[in-house]
Order: sequence, then C-alpha cells, then structure tokens
Amino acid sequence: MVTRGFAGRDSGRDQSDRIPPGQHLVENFPVLTAGPTPLVETADWRFTLKIGPKPHKVWNWHEFNALPKTKMTRDIHCVTAWSKLNTNWEGVTIDDILADAGLERPTDFVLARCYDGYSTNVPSRDLASLKAMVALKYEGQPLPRDHGGPARLLVPHLYFWKSAKWVNTLQFTNRDEAGFWELRGYHIYGDPWREQRYSND
Repeated sequence: MVTRGFAGRDSGRDQSDRIPPGQHLVENFPVLTAGPTPLVETADWRFTLKIGPKPHKVWNWHEFNALPKTKMTRDIHCVTAWSKLNTNWEGVTIDDILADAGLERPTDFVLARCYDGYSTNVPSRDLASLKAMVALKYEGQPLPRDHGGPARLLVPHLYFWKSAKWVNTLQFTNRDEAGFWELRGYHIYGDPWREQRYSND
C-alpha cells in the first residue's frame, strides 16, 4: 500500500483566514442528505469509470481497496454556511483511479453518480492534481453510512454538496451537465471563497 499525506492550511491561532465569507465554524459534523440514506453493502459495491455512456472500467470493493491509498487533512465548507476545519480522510485519489484505468483526463467535465440517484457535476481539472479522492475512511475509521459510507467523493475546495455521498460512478462528459442540486438552482461550480451558492451568485 502506498500512502501519501497532504495537510491543509497551517492551523495558527487566528483561523479567520480559513473560513470563507458567510460561513461559521462548527465542531460537530452535521448530516445533510437530499433523500433517504441507502444501505450499500461492500459485497455488492461497485465503482464505475465511464467515458460518455460507455463503462471504461469497473472495480469491486476488494479491487478498489487494493489501489494506492492517500491521507488528506482538509477544511470543508457546506453551502448551508457551516465550515469544519482539519478533517482527516483516507481514500483513493482520482489521479490514482485514472492511472489504474490507463487514462488521462478524457474530457473537461465529470458527472458523479451515486447509489441513491444523486448526481453532481465537477470540472475534471478540479479532480486532478491530488485535489480530490474517493474517500473510504474519516478520522481513521470506515466512513459512516450517514456521511456517505462505504465511499464518497471528496472535493474539499468546493462547497460540500460537490463531495457526493455513496458515489458509484464518475462519468466523463463533453459538456458541463448539471446534477441534482445544480438543476434546482445551486451554482454550477460552487466555490466557497466566491460565495457561489446559487445560480446567480
């Protein structure tokens, strides 16, 4: 197993420069979900990489867990205005997923799809260069169901609705296809530092 560690911003006494505009700091980890929490057993879990509608590669739980693991410590920011600092994650970076599939970024956009029917769009450049992962652990423990277990997308530099829970597919697309919340008025990109909460922000 290959482990790489990446730390977030230095945590000095003054943390105001780590909290985007309009956000407040929380110590707990709020649970927010668009619908019911699905029960996904690891024996049935599959992760698919698609180019357009065509599957390129599929991993089962054992195969996916055999990929190189990376640890990240990141601040996260929810569109509902809370921020949590120094969250610790472990999983497989999108770079390592693409490398195992023998791919470089095939298109400019990605649609993440999930077991509960949820989806969200992310430019592929925002998943590359160690910016994002499919997270399998949180704070050293298997990812709880309420927080997306057994696996969720983690894109910590964007609002947290982009870090799709229960992810099972990354679909590379030729255009920026809006996902669940984007179709309901949320911003197509979602940069917390620019307060891109809603479509007209």
